[in-house]
Amino acid sequence: MAFNENSRVKIPALLHLMRLGYTCIPLREQIRRSDSNIFEDIFLESLQRINPDVALEDLKRLLDEISLELDYEDIGEKFYQRLTATSGIKLIDFKNFNNNSFHVTTELICKSGDEEFRPDITVLINGMPLAFVEVKKPHNKEGVLAERRRINNRFKQKHFRKFANITQLMVFSNNMEYEDGIVEPVFGAFYATSAYADLHFNYFREDVDYPVKQELINLSEDQENFVLKDNNLLVIKHSPEFKTNKEPYGPTHRILTSLFSRERLGFILRYAIAYVREESTVQKHIMRYPQVFASMAITAKLDEGRTKGIIWHTQGSGKTALAYYNVKYLTEYYQKKQIIPKFYFIVDRLDLLIQSSNEFAKRGLKVNRVNSRQEFVADLKVVGAIHNDSGQAEITVVNIQKFSEGSTVSDDIGYDINTQRIFFLDEAHRSYNPKGNYLANLINSDKNAIKIALTGTPLLKEVAKEYDSKLLFGNYIHKYYYNRSIADGYTLRLIREEIEGSFKMEMKEVIEQIKVLRGDIKTSDVYADRRFAQGLLDYITRDLVDFRDYWRDESLGGMVVCDSSKQAKMLFQLFEEQYGIQEINVQNLAIAAEPSVAYGDRRKEKLTAALILHDENDKQIRKDLIEAFKSGKIDILFVYNMLLTGFDAKRLKKLYLARVIQDHNLLQTLTRVNRPYKNYQYGYVVDFADISTAFDRTNQLYFQELQEQLGDEMEMYSYLFKSKEEIKTEINEIQETLFHYDTENQEIFSQQIAAIHDKHELLRLVKALRTAKELKNIIAINGYEGLGELVDFHVLNRLLLEAQSRLDNLNFVESLENSDETRNLLDAALEDIVFQFIKVGEEELRLADEYKDQLRKTREALQQNFDTGDPEFISLKEELERIFRKKNLSETNQEDMVENMQLLRKIYDQAKELNRKNALLRAKYDHDEKYARIHKRLTEKGNLSAKEIQLHRALMQVKQEVDDKLEGQEDILENQAWFDRYLVKLVAQQFVVKENIELDAVMRQNVSNLIGKEYFQLRDSK
Repeated sequence: MAFNENSRVKIPALLHLMRLGYTCIPLREQIRRSDSNIFEDIFLESLQRINPDVALEDLKRLLDEISLELDYEDIGEKFYQRLTATSGIKLIDFKNFNNNSFHVTTELICKSGDEEFRPDITVLINGMPLAFVEVKKPHNKEGVLAERRRINNRFKQKHFRKFANITQLMVFSNNMEYEDGIVEPVFGAFYATSAYADLHFNYFREDVDYPVKQELINLSEDQENFVLKDNNLLVIKHSPEFKTNKEPYGPTHRILTSLFSRERLGFILRYAIAYVREESTVQKHIMRYPQVFASMAITAKLDEGRTKGIIWHTQGSGKTALAYYNVKYLTEYYQKKQIIPKFYFIVDRLDLLIQSSNEFAKRGLKVNRVNSRQEFVADLKVVGAIHNDSGQAEITVVNIQKFSEGSTVSDDIGYDINTQRIFFLDEAHRSYNPKGNYLANLINSDKNAIKIALTGTPLLKEVAKEYDSKLLFGNYIHKYYYNRSIADGYTLRLIREEIEGSFKMEMKEVIEQIKVLRGDIKTSDVYADRRFAQGLLDYITRDLVDFRDYWRDESLGGMVVCDSSKQAKMLFQLFEEQYGIQEINVQNLAIAAEPSVAYGDRRKEKLTAALILHDENDKQIRKDLIEAFKSGKIDILFVYNMLLTGFDAKRLKKLYLARVIQDHNLLQTLTRVNRPYKNYQYGYVVDFADISTAFDRTNQLYFQELQEQLGDEMEMYSYLFKSKEEIKTEINEIQETLFHYDTENQEIFSQQIAAIHDKHELLRLVKALRTAKELKNIIAINGYEGLGELVDFHVLNRLLLEAQSRLDNLNFVESLENSDETRNLLDAALEDIVFQFIKVGEEELRLADEYKDQLRKTREALQQNFDTGDPEFISLKEELERIFRKKNLSETNQEDMVENMQLLRKIYDQAKELNRKNALLRAKYDHDEKYARIHKRLTEKGNLSAKEIQLHRALMQVKQEVDDKLEGQEDILENQAWFDRYLVKLVAQQFVVKENIELDAVMRQNVSNLIGKEYFQLRDSK
């Protein structure tokens, strides 16, 4: 059979979507507006059905307005608001989702000017292309990464804005199971929403408690034949591989069922998308699958009559976002019951009130802050769900600690039977003591309120000895644990770094000196003493500079969790004294003029720092400082109790713990550095206070909670930290891999790897060097033997770069020299490979960008050619190869780029013209590339005495006859001798008898061989 992505994944996926109730639009009937790919006839017919009182002319004007809005630089926010609007002309019927029109089609061209791309499958709702599916065959070289890179490149281009803005949902799959715990997912089936850059892939795993309700439709043989014939793939119909690939339980089909079954798709389009404002940019987010199922779980429990419960989702899984999504979801849930919901987000600290308020505001909610009992009582007395005149959805954020002003809330508030209050209680594991005034005031305020408690850590009942949170808040509504979050790439594992032995000795001496000078002194005062703090600060600043230099990434930030507020102030004072102060955008931002010590031959690095304490600065300044840290303007935060929970800064990758933190607060604090950022595999914790004992205790309690919830499945859950045993095993593997290489002499190492031609050996070497890089500090501090000079990051990075460059070159040369697969060259992202080796100065940046863009366009233009046997295509491809064979890639310079640019433009123009002619001919054969190629080969020879129109009629008759045979019989291609005789007879009948084309016996055989070759190549392609 045709063993490629079309036959193995795309066509089976298309049939699966039809089993989910989608109607397939054939290639020849893709009649739509080319600027937006909206199918106008379907759009108008569907909207007339949904909006029967709206005139057709108004709908046509609406379509013109949508076309204009899709050009906005807003990632489609204006269009999405219109798409989900509950008033005015409805684009989608969300109340009766089955009332909409559901279509799919393949290879729908997204075209703007000279550039275009074609998603494998496009999903249309009411004629609007709201989703698409990109597939690759299993075990392909780059998994799904190549497709993500292509989408990033396309959607960042302004000429593709409309296609980016109208797209709500994308699926990328190479039909393989997930490889858990990979920060950069390669294999599997993932989903995303559109972005102009840095598209984020999400895993999707079904929840057995909330299965898809829609049953699959059994397709008729005629429906299946229709799809195969439309895609010119009848040749695969009877193959056992095709029958296997149609099964509904493979990775691609599972995620299609999860996302595109009608109930799920309606939920996702209506509730699962958010626009988040981050400083000057807007990001488009889509619900993670745990948030989807937690939302479903909430309404399921409400339907059962439950009024309280706990959602345990690990830190970093988006609990504030979950509350945001449910404002909209639960609003419509209660509106169906003629009830008006009012939403409250309950916190127990002022800094959390500020953080959560900001997160809700970024997502477009109107936020009311309540800081006192009187304000809360006043809010409760307001009838209606919203306080604002704009109709903007809103939430009230309440600081529960302010309720101490009175023991109870007045009973005269009353209860409006048409109003339902919903309390989301943040960090439910902490401080909500029912014997105190705070929670009593909240509960008494409305005993009929729905109470949904959110926690990122287990409840650890042994810690909360005075009360049981589950008795207070109810049983679990939904759970999502650390290990699943790590497997899904939402959080990272942690590596704990001990401090250097020499520093411990120095600090012991300093402590003794302080005690001698100051006599009987509290330990906290010792740690806040100027001499102790100076040593601590020097270690931290040196370590952060080393860390950033080591990873060659100045965006990495650090946080110092101080032993006391007094110590935090002393550290920040020393930072200011040592490095100077400068105003940088925000008030009270300290910046280092020069570090006091230059480390080796590295450049001296400036550092910035900020002090975040509840009694330092006002709320606005603290907010500005926090935002400055998130945006990379501040490098180090000195904190004591603030920002240890709920603070999310992805660039924070180094946590310095100067005190022991217990139980829940420890888990919360550690996970400040577990957010995914770029391609980092871990978050790093520098342990000044030796948290291992405290963590072991907390971890044991965590496992006890898991044991209670999971029983025998508890063994599936491992430590948040990478264990010593795992690290030791990896170090042993590094030693074994590097044993045969000279890691001290870089030139000899380069010569050694230049002789390697086995990619598997190179991959093993690169992996070992990367792992050594990640474990560098552990290796250095603990003095592991056998790793030579690899504790020196200069040596390590150079060896890793050398090995990676050799691997990239080997892959590239293999692509160029593999004559069996023409597309190897074109499938490679040449512009990325080449530019790994170009040293670009400031004056070359503009030229380099132009060169990369021209190279991309040229490669993609050649990639779109379906006739790789065309002599003109072969000539163009060879010319592209010559550009890269003239010199070593590492020697490409500005002069080469200028020369190559002209050549690339010439190749591009010729490739586009060839593609245009090919597309015209392919359309004449009902988009069957086989017969377009046959037509070209017969006309190229020049010895066929027939006009092209005669040749076309003859070949179309042959095509129809052969397709009818393939459709109606078992695989006739298995009997090649019979098929050859059949084709010779068919050619004679259609060419000679019907079209009067003169063919002798040899020519009849040659024509039939040409036709047969196309069918057999399609069947046997690998």
